[in-house]
Amino acid sequence: MDFSLTDDQRQLQEMARKFATTELGDLAKELEEKNIPVPTDWMKRYGELGFLGMNIATEYGGMGVGNIEALLVLEEFVKISAAVAFPVFESSVGPVRALEHFATPALKERIIPAVCRGEKIVAVCMSEPAAGSALTDLKTRATKTGNEYVISGQKRWCSGGGHADGYVVYSRMSDAPGAKGIGAVFVEKGTEGLSFGEPEQLMGFRGVPSADIFFDDVKTPLENEIVPAGGFGKLMEAFDLERCGNATMCLGIAQSAFDYALEYAQEREQFGKAIIDFQAIQIKLADMAMKLEASRLLIHRAAQQANDGLPSVRDSSLAKCFANEISREVCGIALQVMGAYGYSKSYGMEQRLRDSWGWGIAGGTIDIQKVNIAASYAGRRFNQRS
Repeated sequence: MDFSLTDDQRQLQEMARKFATTELGDLAKELEEKNIPVPTDWMKRYGELGFLGMNIATEYGGMGVGNIEALLVLEEFVKISAAVAFPVFESSVGPVRALEHFATPALKERIIPAVCRGEKIVAVCMSEPAAGSALTDLKTRATKTGNEYVISGQKRWCSGGGHADGYVVYSRMSDAPGAKGIGAVFVEKGTEGLSFGEPEQLMGFRGVPSADIFFDDVKTPLENEIVPAGGFGKLMEAFDLERCGNATMCLGIAQSAFDYALEYAQEREQFGKAIIDFQAIQIKLADMAMKLEASRLLIHRAAQQANDGLPSVRDSSLAKCFANEISREVCGIALQVMGAYGYSKSYGMEQRLRDSWGWGIAGGTIDIQKVNIAASYAGRRFNQRS
């Protein structure tokens, strides 16, 4: 069992770190201040450098590397900000991977290479006003009519809503109850009957657009079917990889908070000496470091044991849940170490704390992950309805 990175992995990590630290700082500030997503010219630059869909097969425009490599790059980007990292997240561990694994060849060839080039953005539509943690209660319906699907319903909390070029839409595709009736179709922006609500104003996630999406008899061709009714399990398999991406977003935010606090503690003086010379600060730094290392090991284990496929629900839920919790803790401690400077918007620590809380809600709440974990060890599903 080898916990070290290969030479190729280290080189890729260093390349991503160099690009992120030297090129993305000003962009991150702009996205945070203006609450806008990564602009088109930057998306194309990401694509030209190979940072989009890097673990996508080469036949669809990716680099064909493994999931760990993609997560290493994602961590370096999110250390700068979640907003600049989000296109890497969506293309490497998000809905694009569901397309790669389950969509028709025609749909894959039409969408995925354009994503890898930075020309298209794909988002996922899961939650609804009355279906969040209870996702199988969703009501959005895709009805097969002739050679197309007709979609009606409403989606909520869609990261990329109104901004993305296409949407993986979880839909009720038959009258079978619960998960048995659920599948997914792909809908492109600009399709007649597709509209968007006002952009959400969130506590964090500035630069990651979110909005309600309305489907008013939206028509999409049969070739845009990703999985048919009864394919909910497959969708969740793909989502297990997204959980690892979510965990990595938390890890990167927390790691940058720790790095900043460590540097600050060695420079800030009180009572005539650097505050790192106080045992209370040393203990705080050690606590943060232990949580970060444990989180990284859980994430990389989940990705590695998938053998470059899709992680298990147990491994991905363990990684996500732990990272969600420690990110909030680490960012909070780092802010306290910095005192008033941490609380100031000028230094970015309060932004890290705000963003860290969001990832513990997105992609399945912390409590839902714990239910998943308990179920995996007990070997059975728990009925939350009785």
